[in-house]
Amino acid sequence: MTTSDSLTTQNNDLEAHDNGDSRHSAATTARQWQVLSQLQRHRWVGTAHIYEQLKLSGFDISLRTVQRDLNALAKRFPIEKNNANPQGWRWKDDAPLQSLPHMNLSQAVAFNMVEANLTQLLPPAILDELFPWFDLARRQLKNSKVTHSWLDRVRIEPATQPLIAPAIDLDSKDHIYHALFYQLQIRADYTRSNHTQASEYILNPIAIIQRGVIIYLLATRVDDVDAVIRTFALHRFTQVDILESAAQTPPDFEIDRYLDSGVMGFSHPLLSQLPDFGKNTSVELRFTSKAGRSLTESKLSPDQQVIFNDDDTLTIKATVNLTSQLVWWLRGFGSGFLGAKPDALYHAVLDQAIYDDKNHNDDEAASLDEKTT
Repeated sequence: MTTSDSLTTQNNDLEAHDNGDSRHSAATTARQWQVLSQLQRHRWVGTAHIYEQLKLSGFDISLRTVQRDLNALAKRFPIEKNNANPQGWRWKDDAPLQSLPHMNLSQAVAFNMVEANLTQLLPPAILDELFPWFDLARRQLKNSKVTHSWLDRVRIEPATQPLIAPAIDLDSKDHIYHALFYQLQIRADYTRSNHTQASEYILNPIAIIQRGVIIYLLATRVDDVDAVIRTFALHRFTQVDILESAAQTPPDFEIDRYLDSGVMGFSHPLLSQLPDFGKNTSVELRFTSKAGRSLTESKLSPDQQVIFNDDDTLTIKATVNLTSQLVWWLRGFGSGFLGAKPDALYHAVLDQAIYDDKNHNDDEAASLDEKTT
């Protein structure tokens, strides 16, 4: 028997003494459904908490009604109570919760925020399963003044200049995500930033990385005997076909180690002369006290040290990857940035001719398009 069948039967039993009003029966079923949705596994939920959540959802009931519902539902559902005072309820360990298509308000808020911020990174196979839950979350939040107030007060604000994401061919994106999810190779038509005609590649998808508004595919080309990991911007794919052959991932690949190496931060001409292109380099950055104050709370690295100087300046010592991203970030401090070691980093920050405002965005896009490790 499904959850909905059990609830309907339970409701009929509970309401047998009533006048058979179908609207009253439906309201009772909806209330009991909400009661069940509040329960959790491995954690006791008090009847007073359930009562408060139902009140927030618009149910005009008493605490005694909630207690009666729980005792009645326990006869048909795998829920249990404890002997504490006040009393708590929970789902039993073996309860098949997947049969209950409902969610409480906190879960609805979480699904709403996932839909708003993460759908660009989820593969179609997962999104297809989540869309009904996104819809359920929206309906659950529709009549809740409390959660609407929360959603109206929470935003994720980019730390850099907001940009409009380039258009992505949706079929190509879906095929790339599907291939990555099931670890299959793809045949793709891809236009590099400095080309007008697309080239055909057979690729081994490895990972997806979103940097700002741009989504990149990490992949190796089948025709590359060295299996060099390259980055491909998703908006430059014009045609993608999924192959039946299994994708090959470099045996030593770890996405966190790949990102920590600084390869997504772009190389810089003045820093390429440093050992290992400036990866994991000890730096000293000097700021005015006002400009550098935020770095005393948000660190550049786990080993960061802050030195407060007598001349109302501060020095930051840290181990970082020297990249163009770091150079542009330091330029953003303007006159608040006073100096840096190694000297190559300071010269890169001062040399505005390398990336002037006119060419900055084009250089950034070109530097990462099909970039290799």
